[in-house]
Amino acid sequence: MSVQDDKSWARSALPDARMRSQLAALTRPLFGAERRRRWIDDDDARHEPVSTLSFFLKYLKSPATVGAVAPSGPHLAALITSEIDPNTGPVLELGAGDGIFTAALLRRGISPQDVVAVELDPVFADRLTRRFPGINVVNAPAERALQDSEIGRERFGAAISGLPLLNFPWPTRRQLLRLVFQRLAPGAALYQFTYGLGAPLPKPMLESIGLEEHFLGRVFRNIPPAAVFKITRI
Repeated sequence: MSVQDDKSWARSALPDARMRSQLAALTRPLFGAERRRRWIDDDDARHEPVSTLSFFLKYLKSPATVGAVAPSGPHLAALITSEIDPNTGPVLELGAGDGIFTAALLRRGISPQDVVAVELDPVFADRLTRRFPGINVVNAPAERALQDSEIGRERFGAAISGLPLLNFPWPTRRQLLRLVFQRLAPGAALYQFTYGLGAPLPKPMLESIGLEEHFLGRVFRNIPPAAVFKITRI
């Protein structure tokens, strides 16, 4: 969807003129022209800007699955991948979105063939495939992908989650955690970020399935600010 298409959708879905003007401002780079995030389409080497408005409109259409009003920033990506290195082994990424965490993993030395990125949105999944040749992109709901052979049979050394867990009912969260840790090697961790003020998973829920979480830090230089938690087996 182009920025112009986004604005047309906003006019029909958001008739309030003041709100439309506020949304239109989101198409401008947040930190100057040199800091605008870009995708590189490897098929023709052209730059395709990520529209923050596009991301926001996806959130308006499906907040339960998108869960964010804007793409995650580089500071959040740096924190959530900070404990992962080439010795970690294959990495599972859930809710890969625009690829900001994927790029951070590759910068930390993870080989593309060791990254499995699960993304529900077909547009994002296609862009991930074009932007990061060699990674395995699975266009499917996380719960289905975790039970499917498409992500392979190998145990992962770590998992990163961009899934909006706070938007999911408790039974869904519990099931997702069980499935993730069935795919993780002994000692491996799941790294989850949240926009909430507290932990994204209640302690009793985690303990009931043999897990615990550790607060890694909060990133204020993100829109909106986000916290990162490390979830491990007890």
